[in-house]
Amino acid sequence: MIYLGIDTSNSPLAIALIEDGMVLIEETSNLKINHSLTAMPAIEEMMKKAKVLPADLTHIAVAEGPGSYTGVRIGLTIAKTLAWSLKIPLHPVSSLKVLAANGQGFDGLVCPIMDARRGTAFIGLYEGIDLEPVLADQHSDVREFLLKVKELDRPVLFTGVDAALHEALIIEVLGEAARWSSIQNRLPRASNLILLAQESEESDVHHAVPEYRRITEAEANYNKAQEGHNL
Repeated sequence: MIYLGIDTSNSPLAIALIEDGMVLIEETSNLKINHSLTAMPAIEEMMKKAKVLPADLTHIAVAEGPGSYTGVRIGLTIAKTLAWSLKIPLHPVSSLKVLAANGQGFDGLVCPIMDARRGTAFIGLYEGIDLEPVLADQHSDVREFLLKVKELDRPVLFTGVDAALHEALIIEVLGEAARWSSIQNRLPRASNLILLAQESEESDVHHAVPEYRRITEAEANYNKAQEGHNL
């Protein structure tokens, strides 16, 4: 079996190929280049290096969000197209859980975080040993989320390239309970994505949708406009 893993849900690009439990090739970049221009060429080049043909693929794993609206859509569109055209299973996985896997084995809780501006983030909380969810993936005010975490009174490992943006607040709320993953472990790993996908059920290609965890700005503006009309 050969799995292709694709994560374009945030600014980093992470792709990998795993064959029968062995990582053939894995590439991760954090250059903030438009995924719509770079993702598919990067996948093609990676498969060329590994001498893997599209027909050799048996499974597609993809980060389903949350994250950048555009980034999530790009990755899922590529994954769905490949899975549909090759007639192979599609395995969507939470983008936050992919990040949390960087801290698997930590004796405490793991908190992946993606900044969503204005004091908010896409954020979740997982058991470090087995990555079971403790607090569901969500779009939340960071302080409010951290206050819930504080009530659990356990060490918490923070991961994600955006963790540093909230470091002062995290220390203010959690103090010595806060731990930090090393910089190389703050990027999503497509190999982790694939390993998580191998434990998940496949999704119907036509019904797989992005997990944004919040409505789009256009939807929010529309709702405000409708509320104004109803006054």
